[in-house]
Amino acid sequence: MAQIPLSLLTTIDPVVRETAIFALLVDSPRTVVLRHDIHAAEGHLRRAVITQDGTVEDERHDLEHACLSCAVREDALPTLRRLATDGRWDDIVLALPVSADSLPVSIALDAATHPGSELDMVRLATVATAVDVDEAEEDLLGIDSVAERGIGLTEDDERAVGEVLAGHLAHADLVVTASSGSTHRGLSARCGDELVDHLRAPDSRRIDGLHELSAHRLTCAEHDALAAQRRCNPLHAHAHSWESAHAWSLELRSDRPMHPERLLDRIEELGTGRVRSRGVFWLPNRPDTVCQWDGAGGQLYLGQLGVWERQAPHTRLVFTGVARGERARLRAVFDDVLLTDAELADGGAVWLGREDVLAPWLGERSEAG
Repeated sequence: MAQIPLSLLTTIDPVVRETAIFALLVDSPRTVVLRHDIHAAEGHLRRAVITQDGTVEDERHDLEHACLSCAVREDALPTLRRLATDGRWDDIVLALPVSADSLPVSIALDAATHPGSELDMVRLATVATAVDVDEAEEDLLGIDSVAERGIGLTEDDERAVGEVLAGHLAHADLVVTASSGSTHRGLSARCGDELVDHLRAPDSRRIDGLHELSAHRLTCAEHDALAAQRRCNPLHAHAHSWESAHAWSLELRSDRPMHPERLLDRIEELGTGRVRSRGVFWLPNRPDTVCQWDGAGGQLYLGQLGVWERQAPHTRLVFTGVARGERARLRAVFDDVLLTDAELADGGAVWLGREDVLAPWLGERSEAG
């Protein structure tokens, strides 16, 4: 028996999500949508099952926690199995809560669709995201948090809207653009349109207009979970090499480590502002540690990804933005925080016993560095 295609849909806008669902169902009587919402303040998960005939289920379930991956395991998997074995549906779409990250959900679903697993009658077809290009510049580069927008998954969800949308674009197999018809269409809309192309996965598909979204465009593909995880990994942050009229990407790379103290002194210049930045770096006092860099919406996350293992340590950051003067400025700051020839010449002895000024962000150093 052929497996039933299952697709994921992500958005940062509830109106865009509902419009996308309508577009999918209007000409597809044998498509069913499972839509989830997490209402953290009320402490419940809302599940709706929607068909061309309307909403056929609308239930609320108490949550002991607001963990999306746990919610998928506890509610979505048995519901998806029930829908897949119902016999009425040719394909299923799981519409995630607004602002939810598709990566952990897709990992859980990929595992559940292996032979002998709970959803082995299903295949993961497409991870899709729908984005309003009129609002994309402000969504990606502005300073709003999801909590300020009222789309947080928890009461204290302080993720930047830009972080969420950039993550959707990086992970999606299919990007569907919408237009809200905002009054500020024009340059901002053109910038948003080009930013979407700079930040989406290089092997993703794009269709313009929610009216072009159909079940066939989702079911004709097959999601490659390993490839999708790789393109979301900061070690493999993609930088478009082509130039566009209103948006740009800049790749800054060096085999040299960053100077911890100069980096801390200039971190706001390099890591905040109206840019999206991703990548990895290394430090002379942590020579074996892969340090993660992830910036969006005026926020910057630094963390540890593990150790370099077979890879030579390197520093590589990819920036995307729209302001033309930013590239030269970013390159100058980047060059300044790298170790100089003289600093490299001492072999790292200067860092022995020296205060680790980045420990509050990276955690304490291990013995391995």
